[in-house]
Amino acid sequence: MSNRQNCDSGSLSPLELYERVTTQGDKVRSLKAAEAPKDEIDTAVKLLLSLKLMYKATTGQDYKAGSPPTDFTPINNAPAITEDDDFVDPWTVQTSSAKGVDYDKLIVRFGSSKIDKELISRIERVTGQKPHHFLRRGIFFSHRDMNQILDAYENKKPFYLYTGRGPSSEALHVGHLIPFIFTKWLQEVFDIPLVIQLTDDEKYLWKDLTVEKAYEYAIENAKDIIACGFDINKTFIFSDLDYLGMSPGFYKNIVKIQKHVTFNQVKGIFGFTDSDCIGKISFPAIQAAPSFSSTFPQIFKGKEDIQCLIPCAIDQDPYFRMTRDVAPRLGYPKPALLHSVFFPALQGAQTKMSASDPNSSIFLTDTPKQIKTKINKHAFSGGKDTIEEHRKYGGNCDVDVSYMYLTFFLEDDDKLEQLKQAYTSGALLTGELKKALIETLQPLIAAHQERRKQVTNEMVKQFMTPRKLAFEF
Repeated sequence: MSNRQNCDSGSLSPLELYERVTTQGDKVRSLKAAEAPKDEIDTAVKLLLSLKLMYKATTGQDYKAGSPPTDFTPINNAPAITEDDDFVDPWTVQTSSAKGVDYDKLIVRFGSSKIDKELISRIERVTGQKPHHFLRRGIFFSHRDMNQILDAYENKKPFYLYTGRGPSSEALHVGHLIPFIFTKWLQEVFDIPLVIQLTDDEKYLWKDLTVEKAYEYAIENAKDIIACGFDINKTFIFSDLDYLGMSPGFYKNIVKIQKHVTFNQVKGIFGFTDSDCIGKISFPAIQAAPSFSSTFPQIFKGKEDIQCLIPCAIDQDPYFRMTRDVAPRLGYPKPALLHSVFFPALQGAQTKMSASDPNSSIFLTDTPKQIKTKINKHAFSGGKDTIEEHRKYGGNCDVDVSYMYLTFFLEDDDKLEQLKQAYTSGALLTGELKKALIETLQPLIAAHQERRKQVTNEMVKQFMTPRKLAFEF
């Protein structure tokens, strides 16, 4: 069921793995005893859990302290995870490479399919529209069953979009816009309904927040989402804390999913432990349920067979692997997915950005001056140490964060290619590349702030009221 569990049979011998688990366990204990910072302990615990999963996948046995492995049978010959590999789950993204996560390896590990030139051409043929630059540049790079969705569209069969946001802070950063920019394009191109889930319940369970604060963040985040320009007649935004209490359809689907997923499965997929609260353990069913059209009877007139397409960052895929496993047993279609890469932190692509570190990204609330200062001061550079060296050897676009950000936000393909050539040859200096990014982001964020100002509480209420949308089912 869990691709992670299948694919983590390490290239280390069982004994080496056993020793690594033991060492990591000791480290966690000493960090706790020393009352180390919470994030440091959390990171160490995550690594311990992934090592234990590797150990089990390799030996077929649970790790037991003081009992080194004797005889074991490898479960399978799936690709190995080694020390140099990336660790990706819905809460943690770690990589040792300045280029960021190796997405081709991730496709193999998660068992998804690459979005290739053929699929992009087919999207263009079927929709009659030039593919979005996120598709052309490999920002959305992986999929599950996208060809099925295109078949449905060609056969005039309905489908709908589902995406979401975990409201962990009041302000969003530019990386949070990626799924929404792309979802808006998909909605316009295919002309279909869209549901957007705000998982305020998840953030309450995982973070140090009150229920009231989590809901407040959901409402604030909804304003930024609305400011992306979604059509109110075709879009339903909902907070879990709010909608669950008034939607029997939603709750019935949650219960059906819960009945068909075992504790062992969620432990394998999400790395939950016996000390996690039961809210976390049952939460995946809540994120899975909007994948089924009967969760929204007011939109789909109670129809249960309408397929769903989910654009999201690839760290959310474990939720939907679980959903796709359960769907046929409930008699529902499996959701299709489009996966995006991670948006790199300003300090470099090794980390996923944190909404709680103001310097790790550009926020949608930043002033033009803050944008300029942050990029000049914090954006990781692929340039050389001196101007002479840079002119001679050129810059490295693979690790340069300003260039990476431009691939997301500069729509002009020719201009992007010119910047890449000039930077790689050394003709363009880091300061000039940063200037190009500043000049791209300042107007984009100012325009977003202007649109957000126009979003009233009344508009938020309209978007979040369960209702029929402008489609007949």
